[in-house]
Amino acid sequence: MWILVLEGSVIGLLLGMTGAGGGILAVPALMLSQGWTVSQAAPVGLLAVTLAAMLGASEGLIKKMVRYKAAIWIALFSIPFARYGVHLAGLVSAFWLTIAFCVVMLIVAYRVFFNKLHDVQNPPCKINPSTGQFIWNLQTALVLGGLGMMAGLLTGLLGVGGGFVIVPALRKVTNLNMQSIVATSLMIIFLVGGVSIAIHAVNGFDYPLEITMGFIGACMLGMLCGRLISRSIQVQTVQRIFALVVFVIAIYLPFST
Repeated sequence: MWILVLEGSVIGLLLGMTGAGGGILAVPALMLSQGWTVSQAAPVGLLAVTLAAMLGASEGLIKKMVRYKAAIWIALFSIPFARYGVHLAGLVSAFWLTIAFCVVMLIVAYRVFFNKLHDVQNPPCKINPSTGQFIWNLQTALVLGGLGMMAGLLTGLLGVGGGFVIVPALRKVTNLNMQSIVATSLMIIFLVGGVSIAIHAVNGFDYPLEITMGFIGACMLGMLCGRLISRSIQVQTVQRIFALVVFVIAIYLPFST
């Protein structure tokens, strides 16, 4: 149980600091510590990450850092694709699901490690400097909608929160500051994850109560600590540590399952 609590705390910590990384670490962590397959670990990991994201998003809403209209718009496109991803996960063998998961992890590790976090000069989704809100037009709607589709599919298929797609994508297509990107990502993870959890419940997934509750509690505690630490640490440092951890797990996981 202590290993489970440690895993959950670290995952919540990373999610709170970067707005990403929770789900993509939660699933392999549960696979390694509990001996589960991807399809067994994904619902538990997603539940813990979703509830932790709810905590972080609430803080962002109170401090008016969340771009809630964009979050809802992205979630509206994510939800149907998350449902399709859950259905697809049930049709794919555990071996190929694990391989696909590891490939995604390697891509994420590479992109996050070499991301220089520079400000975008002419993004397709622009922010009104006087209000800090998106300037909504057809281009903004299409770009953010496409982002939602991609994040939703990966959320349902692999049981990840989608933050590892959302955060770098928002950084690339908008000129939002990093604090708003993290807070908005957490709200999207909560909205999309909540629907995916409901789908798993309807499909009859039986959550192991003791493991699930312990993991959720640890993730939420880590989230609170992560939000506090995020105010005083360089995001790039955290992201590079996260990328190295993801890389090591992606290499190790296929040989351990």
